[in-house]
Amino acid sequence: MASADITDVVGSFVKLKKRGTNLLGLCPFHNEKTPSFTVSPSKEIYKCFGCGKSGNVVSFVMEHEKYSYPETLKWLAQRYQIEIEETQLNDDQRQALQAADSLFALNQFAQEFFTTQLLNTEEGKAIGMSYFEERGFRKEIIQKFQLGYSPEQRDAFTQAALKQQFNPDLLQKAGLSNNRYDQLQDNYRSRVIFPIHNHSGKVLGFGARILTSTEKAPKYINTPENEIYVKSKILYGSYFARQSIDKANECLLVEGYTDVVSLHQAGIENVVASGGTALTIDQLRLIKKYTKNLTIIYDGDQAGIKAALRGLDLALEEGLEVKLVLIPDGDDPDSYVNKLGPSQFRTFVDANKKDVILFQLEVALQEAGTDTAQKAKVVNRIAESISRINKAEDFTKQQDYIKQCANLLKIEEAGLHNLVNKYIRDRISQQEKRLPTNEAKTFEENARQSQENEFNDATFVLLFKDELQEKEVARILLEFGSRNWENGTSVADYIFEEIDDSILENESVLQLFKAYQQEKRNGRSSIESQYFVHHSDQQLSAFAVSLLQFPHEESQRWKQDFSQATGYQSTLFEKSYEEFIETLAPEKKESLLNYLQSEEDKTPEAIRSAVHYLKLKKIKRMLIDNQKDLENEKDNQEIKILLQTHEHLKKMEKSLADAVGSVIIR
Repeated sequence: MASADITDVVGSFVKLKKRGTNLLGLCPFHNEKTPSFTVSPSKEIYKCFGCGKSGNVVSFVMEHEKYSYPETLKWLAQRYQIEIEETQLNDDQRQALQAADSLFALNQFAQEFFTTQLLNTEEGKAIGMSYFEERGFRKEIIQKFQLGYSPEQRDAFTQAALKQQFNPDLLQKAGLSNNRYDQLQDNYRSRVIFPIHNHSGKVLGFGARILTSTEKAPKYINTPENEIYVKSKILYGSYFARQSIDKANECLLVEGYTDVVSLHQAGIENVVASGGTALTIDQLRLIKKYTKNLTIIYDGDQAGIKAALRGLDLALEEGLEVKLVLIPDGDDPDSYVNKLGPSQFRTFVDANKKDVILFQLEVALQEAGTDTAQKAKVVNRIAESISRINKAEDFTKQQDYIKQCANLLKIEEAGLHNLVNKYIRDRISQQEKRLPTNEAKTFEENARQSQENEFNDATFVLLFKDELQEKEVARILLEFGSRNWENGTSVADYIFEEIDDSILENESVLQLFKAYQQEKRNGRSSIESQYFVHHSDQQLSAFAVSLLQFPHEESQRWKQDFSQATGYQSTLFEKSYEEFIETLAPEKKESLLNYLQSEEDKTPEAIRSAVHYLKLKKIKRMLIDNQKDLENEKDNQEIKILLQTHEHLKKMEKSLADAVGSVIIR
């Protein structure tokens, strides 16, 4: 999918900043404090130097959105309006694709059915539309969020879906129908419907609100978890709010579906809902992709306060700046925005933002009163919350919290500081204990290796030099294979002429060689690295990405001291007359030329060096085999031939060794 712009795609999920020729951002695949996620627009690849994940635009979408390969291609094709020709899929791909496609298709049909019932039927208008109008929802906002109504008839939707040949099992998996007394019935009947969308606007599932008060029936029924609907990873309204959150650099979090819709209608669009559950790590990371500023807006009653504080520790761990706004008791964000109007509501939110930790402390102290034992619990609880702020860049914030909370608690600042540190140590200890035995060993080994790194690098090169050289030839094939070599041949022609597949031991290198040769046999004259970066074989694509290097940026120190423009020339002309003349002497010509030689000029040297090494490797292997044959041979004539072969191989070995000189390994 070479037409997909990796900067555009990755940038829709990760905030990227220009850094030289590359782009830099916080890695979406692991929790990091310093940006190490790098995107190379020229090479069309990404790499995180923190967790090691790398790939192309396709693998990014697959990893980030947990899509299958076919799903990813379809997503990209839809985004860029590209027609794609489907190839043969394996069984796993076909099943995953069919399951997801079937659920998306069914949900789309269901959404259209419910919306039609709401807007175009007498029952829908009389019951469903009346409810929405009572909440103050205008028609345009109802259409924007694709709201709907499920009729009172027990199987109205089920029968409509079956007529469209939807599978009965699929209806139950999607939570749209249930089986009662061996009959399929509608699960959402007599309820208004809130479709829940993914990032691209497809319907993942539904929230269905009851319109009559009954003790037996729940107020809301939500879609059960399936292949496309995972509740912990969903924030209602995120599809409509993403751009506004990014623009405002703030995410407003409310509890219910109607809160989101009402605020959007009021022009406050940087708002999402947690769906009445405690915030999860995945939801928080979804918010963090767009902003670090989270403002929770909940009801001011006790239930609202408790709901607002749920998931607080996770938010602090993620490094989010969390504020809390409580709506006056008796109202919720939905009713309050309608009461005040958009402008006054914004003013109210800005004026009533409270620091969530300090607020938590105030509430806890009020509840504890004069009870010493309860106050002790409050101290421990606050210390634990503060301990979650443990990123290096948040050190000042943590110290400030310790100072303020110690003052409010009327305890010594040093004591609270020690308690915070204790919770940090305890949590680290618990995490290590939870590691599986093998992972713990790996953890210890990595720690040991990091201390012995200066020795391990050299050892690694000694042990794996052959493999490194094979990968170096593969890299050269990718980056320079199509370039001209000698006598009208290409670099790839030279490599394939000089290197026999039989000497390649790395399976990935061998796979790349064979794939490249096959493309040449198919008549492809120019094969750029991007062809393999975007290859349909995901293993081959991942290997190609791993070989390609991100271009290094020149540091200011290098430019100042060593660059041709400033460093070398400036120091040259600062020399005395005698030193200047000596530097320019004829015998110094080669060293000057070597200094001025560009990286491009040295490419042939690198190619020959890498190829010669692998040929030398083959010769050495032949020598070993020949020596074994000599040791086992009894026939004098054969021994003579083997000795001649040995002499010939030794001459070739010396010639290649002289040619190799110092082997270039990047």
